Amino acid sequence: MSVLCFMLTRRSLLCLLLSLCLTLLTWFNLTPSADALGGPQPALNQPAPEFTLPTNTGDGTISLSSYRGKWVVVYFYPKDFTSGCTLEARRFQQDMPKYVSRNTQILGVSADSVDSHAKFCDSEGLKFPLLADTDGAISKAYGSWMGIASLRHTYIVDPQGNLRATFTGVNPAVHSVEVLAALDELQDEG
Repeated sequence: MSVLCFMLTRRSLLCLLLSLCLTLLTWFNLTPSADALGGPQPALNQPAPEFTLPTNTGDGTISLSSYRGKWVVVYFYPKDFTSGCTLEARRFQQDMPKYVSRNTQILGVSADSVDSHAKFCDSEGLKFPLLADTDGAISKAYGSWMGIASLRHTYIVDPQGNLRATFTGVNPAVHSVEVLAALDELQDEG
């Protein structure tokens, strides 16, 4: 019994020390702001990494540059048909009229195939394109790749093609509301 208590106390102490170290790093701003879990993030107020990817809609491919003149929300997500990804997609679809009124296109990106995206869109009634980044090249360019899947990151690109906002700690239940609020702020800047 005393060995078990010692092990629990030791584990609790290690957890407390780790938490304290992480808190101090954040408090003193010693964590690199340009990196997220998936790698270096593209710089804000610079051209967003360009891409052309296969999609389940239109003529088969979509390029970021084809949306010049519009705001674009590029959101990366791990996998079609999973609970968090489904919730996030549903929220974007539910808020679609608000995005349209803000001259904004939504593009979802994951490593799933075009066929999987087509089934996911049909199943969930999604009216925005999902792009197939099957080798993770674009997810890597956006610092949103974790070995075999895209991470849940979102980027706002302005009508000139510049990256204006990055979201790396995404909560699928409220994320669309956060993105809309950020769009309002960015668009009010003029």
